Formats: sequence, C-alpha cells, structure tokens
Amino acid sequence: MKRLLSLFMILLTLSFISPVVFAAENEFDIVGDKVPSAILIEAETGTIIFQKDAYSHRAPASVTKIMTMLLAAEAVDAGFINLDDPVTASARAAGMGGSQIWLEEGEIMSFGEMLKCITMVSANDCCVAIAEHLSGSEEAFAVKMNEKAAELGLKDSNFVCCSGLSDSDEHYSCAYDLAIISRELLKHDFIKEYTKIWTDSIRGGEFTLNNTNKLIYHYSGSTGLKTGFTSKAGHCLAASAERDGVEYIAVVLGCESSSSRFEGAKSLLNYGFTNYTLVSAEKLCSLPPVIVKNGKKDCLNPAISEKTILIKKEMERELRCIPQLPEEIYAPVNKGQQLGKLQIMSGDTLVSEIELVANETIYSLGYWDLLGTFFSSIQNFLVIQPKI
Repeated sequence: MKRLLSLFMILLTLSFISPVVFAAENEFDIVGDKVPSAILIEAETGTIIFQKDAYSHRAPASVTKIMTMLLAAEAVDAGFINLDDPVTASARAAGMGGSQIWLEEGEIMSFGEMLKCITMVSANDCCVAIAEHLSGSEEAFAVKMNEKAAELGLKDSNFVCCSGLSDSDEHYSCAYDLAIISRELLKHDFIKEYTKIWTDSIRGGEFTLNNTNKLIYHYSGSTGLKTGFTSKAGHCLAASAERDGVEYIAVVLGCESSSSRFEGAKSLLNYGFTNYTLVSAEKLCSLPPVIVKNGKKDCLNPAISEKTILIKKEMERELRCIPQLPEEIYAPVNKGQQLGKLQIMSGDTLVSEIELVANETIYSLGYWDLLGTFFSSIQNFLVIQPKI
C-alpha cells in the first residue's frame, strides 16, 4: 500500500512539471525575412535550438559538397585512402564549370590538396576527381551519397551529383538534413585543418586559394563549413563555430544575397553562444547503486546514457537531479539495459530526461553457484550459533 501511495505521489508531482522547450518553428525569427530557411543546432548533442522552414526541399547549391566532404573524410579515417595518395583528373573533371582550380586532364594532385580546394574555394573539378577516385564515376558516388543520407535517417535529401551544380529537381536537400550532415563531418577532426584556413595556395604557390566562407576571417571561433550559390538555390551557407568547448552549426538556404546569408548565420550563432551552454550530467548527478538479486555481483552502478545536455544559461544555477531507479533488480542484467530515468530540473521546469542504463553485464548465478551459496549460508549459520 505504501509503495502504491509513493507511486501515486510521484506521478502527481510529475504532472505539474513543465518541460523546457527550445525555440519552436516561427516562434520568433532570428534571421529575418531575407533568410527563408534556417536551422541552428548544437554540435555535440544535436539539440535543435531554432528552425525556420527547415524541412522544405530546396536546391542546396555547393553546400551539397558537405556530403562529398563527409564521404571523403570517412574514407580517410577508415584507412581506405591516404591524404597523400595521388588523384588524376579525368577529362570530365577538368571540364567542369563554375568554381574550380582549372585542373587539366591528366593533372595529378594529392587527395588532401583536392579536398582542401573543395572546402576553401568550392572546386567543382576537384569534387568530380575525388568522386571518381573513390567510386569510379560521379553517378556511382551519388549513389553512395544517398546511401549515407539514408544511414543518417535523413528523409528530405536526394543527390544526383557531388558538386551541387545540377539544375535537376531531383537534386535537393533541406536545412535540417544539411545540419545533420555537417555535424557528422565535424566528427572527423582533421577536416578542420582545411575548413579553418583563410588563405593558402597550391601548385607550389602559383595558385592562390581564398576561402569563400568569409566568417572564417570575420567571426570569432569559426570552424567552417561551406558556402553555395546558384540562381535556382540562392545564397546558401552551412556555418560552424566553437567557443569555450561549445560548437554550433547554423544552416541558411535560399538567401537573397551573399551578405544576408552571412548575417543570418552570424545571428544564429550569436544566439546560441549568448543563450545556451553545455552541462555534464555525470558531474552534476550522483547516482545510488542498484542491488542485483541472484547475480554473480551484488550490485551495479547505473550509467547516464547522455553524458552532456544543452541548457539555457539562465537555468544553470538551479539545476538538480531526480534519479528514478528500482532498489533492486534480478539477474541477468545486460550492459546498456535500461534501469530507469534521470530527471534534471531547474526549479519546477524539466530540463532533460535521460535514460539510466546498466554499466556492465551481470550474469545469473548458475546451479553450482547457488549450491555453493546455500552451503556457505549453512556454514555461516552454524558458526554464529551460540554455545549452550
């Protein structure tokens, strides 16, 4: 009866807890009328802070190259290719229009140099050369792009080329999907060695590279990522910046001018840095052990499934933890098995609810284990009996 009463009181308490809600669609407009589609996310947790028409299908222009860069970075980190490996430009690669470094057919450049040219000056010729080098053809590479999008759970993107030059209505993405792709790209640390460069050169200093992303020079903490423009897509930008260990990703699409895309991205990034911060749930919360019955270990320590949470800065001072855990569970227990939940509160506001899981596997006692425990209990009973 007491347990039922306790459960009722807990449910009654939870019914009065209001969860924190970050900026909903069109609740307010950070970017203004000149930016029709936008999103802001925090890179580590993937939390969406602001969105505006973030799922509409739009031509992404050269922001497409973020997916090309991601597949290239994955190939490098997986050991399939080295940055120093030579790449030979085909006639198709050399014949690309738009932004380029004027590759000649048969010209050889390292994979890393070509990747740098893609990130800095949006080189379409290098894009095609890398796609052909990795997959044999740009068409086969586009298949890999779409497979990766599906792997990431993205439902509003379809790629038919690696550069974004295509005018096909079948080549599209959205602000949300491009933010997720950007987040995956930033997990490959070496890519920032290219995306953060303001000016450089290739071919022994004969060809100068100036980054098309002006935020690299003008915005403190900027880490990338990619600009884009076609008459169909308008001015587009996926921008990232990091300060004090917190990194944000802003994507703006369909902007009416180059200045509006940079100003829109800056407004989003400023909003993130000004209003939000990351908190370590592990450091904030102390969790009691859970007793394990009929297991080869007597107890286990719960683990927090999400190590870090994003909160509004104004909530940081009043944070407290409410763990919801059973006093005991029965073996077997699998590592990662859900044990309960952790509520992180700020006053009466629910900031986050995180799963608590088992930090290890604990097997059940076997027949001989149980038999040994039984005889050990008898022996202990006999030893502690008082003499008459």
